[in-house]
Amino acid sequence: RESDHRAWTPVSYTVTRQNATVQGLTEGKAYFFRIAAENIIGMGPFTETTKEIVIRDPITVPDRPEDLEVKAVTKNSVTLTWNPPKYNGGSDITMYVLESRLIGKEKFHKVTKEKMLDRKYTIEGLKEGDTYEYRVSACNIVGQGKPSFCTKPITCKDEIAPPSLDLDFRDKLIVRVGEAFSLTGRYSGKPAPKVTWLKDDIVVKENDRTKIKTTPTTLCLGVLKSVREDSGKYCVTVENSTGSRKGFCQVTVVDRPSPPVGPVIFDEVHKDHMVVSWKPPLDDGGSEITNYIIEKKDAHRDLWMPVTSATVKTTCKIPKLLEGREYQIRIYAENLYGISDPLISDEMKAKDRFRVPDAPEQPIIKDVTKDSAVVVWNKPYDGGKPITNYIVEKKETMATRWVKVTKDPIFPSTQFKVPDLLEGCQYEFRVSAENEIGVGDPSPPSKPIFARDPIAKPSPPVNPEAVDKTKNSVDLSWQPPRHDGNGKIIGYLVEYQKVGDEEWKKANLTADSCPETKYKVTGLTEGLTYKFRVKAVNAAGESEPAYVPDPVEVKDRLEPPELILDANMAREQHVKAGDTLRLSAVIKGVPFPKVSWKKEDHEVSPKADIEVTGVGSKLEIRNTVHEDGGIYSLTVENPAGSKTVSVKVVVLDKPGPPRNLQVSEVRSDSCYLTWIEPEDDGGSVITNYVVERKDVASAQWVAISSSSKKRSHMAKYLMEGTQYLFRVAAENQFGRGPYVETLKPIKAIDPLHPPGPPKNLHHVDVDKTEVSLVWNRPDRDGGAEITGYLVEYQEDGADEWTKFQTVPMLDCVVTGL
Repeated sequence: RESDHRAWTPVSYTVTRQNATVQGLTEGKAYFFRIAAENIIGMGPFTETTKEIVIRDPITVPDRPEDLEVKAVTKNSVTLTWNPPKYNGGSDITMYVLESRLIGKEKFHKVTKEKMLDRKYTIEGLKEGDTYEYRVSACNIVGQGKPSFCTKPITCKDEIAPPSLDLDFRDKLIVRVGEAFSLTGRYSGKPAPKVTWLKDDIVVKENDRTKIKTTPTTLCLGVLKSVREDSGKYCVTVENSTGSRKGFCQVTVVDRPSPPVGPVIFDEVHKDHMVVSWKPPLDDGGSEITNYIIEKKDAHRDLWMPVTSATVKTTCKIPKLLEGREYQIRIYAENLYGISDPLISDEMKAKDRFRVPDAPEQPIIKDVTKDSAVVVWNKPYDGGKPITNYIVEKKETMATRWVKVTKDPIFPSTQFKVPDLLEGCQYEFRVSAENEIGVGDPSPPSKPIFARDPIAKPSPPVNPEAVDKTKNSVDLSWQPPRHDGNGKIIGYLVEYQKVGDEEWKKANLTADSCPETKYKVTGLTEGLTYKFRVKAVNAAGESEPAYVPDPVEVKDRLEPPELILDANMAREQHVKAGDTLRLSAVIKGVPFPKVSWKKEDHEVSPKADIEVTGVGSKLEIRNTVHEDGGIYSLTVENPAGSKTVSVKVVVLDKPGPPRNLQVSEVRSDSCYLTWIEPEDDGGSVITNYVVERKDVASAQWVAISSSSKKRSHMAKYLMEGTQYLFRVAAENQFGRGPYVETLKPIKAIDPLHPPGPPKNLHHVDVDKTEVSLVWNRPDRDGGAEITGYLVEYQEDGADEWTKFQTVPMLDCVVTGL
């Protein structure tokens, strides 16, 4: 019966032997069998098989495995692969037995100890340099089959081939967001290289979108639905024991940019415009921002108005605003792949709000050394925006260019130590404050300082003495101290003491009021005797006093006037017209003389400015003219006498007009001009004369000579019959003087003479009271056209001729005879 049935099926024949062949069974099905003995009495009990029997062909050992190959060889291992036998002997392969034989030995030894079903095996622990043959056998439930054909002898040594890499992609790859991309290539090498993918030096891991596929000869990295974060530098490394090869690709996943980063900052707010700024987008979409689109909107309206779409800076001026209105600003970023979402500002009212800081007050300089100084200032008004920086500048006192003392910001401190000064140079400093709006005006310059180490008090002045006195004053003089204490002498303090008193009084309150080594002490009482002393002062303080040796009695002294002429009065003065005339002299005398200026014994011109000081006098005439020339005298007088000095002043100017312009020798093409030199040559030699002519019908003068030094000229190339006017001007080194012009036009014609006598005079008819006469033209007309003929008659025996009339023709009838 079948194993899954309960009914028994009899075999169709009876056997007498103790074996039987059952026919008609189905291959692969399981059956149970039973047998019973039968005699003449009957059938005995059945005996069943203990287990089911599967119907199949007879089972043998498997055939030999096929295609035994060596896949890899190293110095201590061999890797083999093979294919199963064509026939498994009727039973499933249960394991494979791999055997090896060392060349030189006879026997094969089993390599595998465990039960092995894989058709790939690596024999390890071999000795480098040994040579082996290998074979493999298949086993089933029956037993071990025949071994495969042996491999060729295999020597244990490393097979070396450096990695090679052939990529299908370029150095750069640009992909739009949402698209897929893959990086593929081929590789080889022995031993088999290891393939590693990196992105920005980080190992790439597979996920839902990133797939990595590697075969023994190909490699591939694929990314589905790319996003911006997939951008980066991809690197594939193929590495084995002999070396490595790398391939790179800069993948850029591009998209429109993200919105500009806010908030929108209102750098400047004015009644008619604003200046706003923002930060670039955090993500430019993988492509450079080409421009920003800026729009504005009145907060009470829904309409956005364009401002500009061409700016590439992150700042923009918003113009054409209405004062008092509130505005919003909207900003987009744009690249080659689209426009970002907008950044929208808060509302801002258009009104003047901020300005640059005010100028600080004059800075104070302290702690001066030979190469540094500390500049101290007070914080100014910040203009409505916090001060962000102070700018300290320096310059040498005689220079004009200010230089920043540092490129680093100075804030919030209001003092700065300026380094790198040059020892001995004098410097000034100034400070400007800066806020978001800009840099304010600089402070007034500090007081000048010398770059030198701290100073000591000076030594006393040298040799003070009284050099002059009046009834209420004494003039003192001294020499500078021998030692200035390494600092500039600011000035001197002068003190006096009435003889018999203990108190010293100050003649000047501050040292800078007496910077020179002399001083006039005033306000003294006539007839009293005084002592005097002087102190030198520098930045460190006052020196010890130096005393005038003897007391001085205050009273006037008489000295006759004395004049010490300045260079402008020491010799004849030449002044160009229009310039300023200055005459000056130093005046001495006690008491100070009375001063008077004269010009040729007359009062000087009212336009002259006269200045008299305690040491001299000066006369000044601006915009001089020729009439300002002459003899000037200066007279000084006091009770002790008087003194006068004179100087000749010549005002140099253009010459006057030439005189007595005459025209003679008139011809049809020329005439001869003569004149006399100007009465006034302007204080300089006449260098040349300019001669011009003009056709009376023309308005333009034409120069016919401009370099002649003679006082005559032959005017040539005249047009016959044309009337001309002529004019002449003189020139010297200061210019051209006025012209003198001919009084009436000159006609260009040759000189005229009386015509010759008519020829062939005779009568053609005679009557009792008249005669008809005819004649011919004379041989010469005298240089002009004949205008008529004068006819005269005379009685026979008379002495006088009687005029009849003038006729224009060559005939006449004389009547009244």
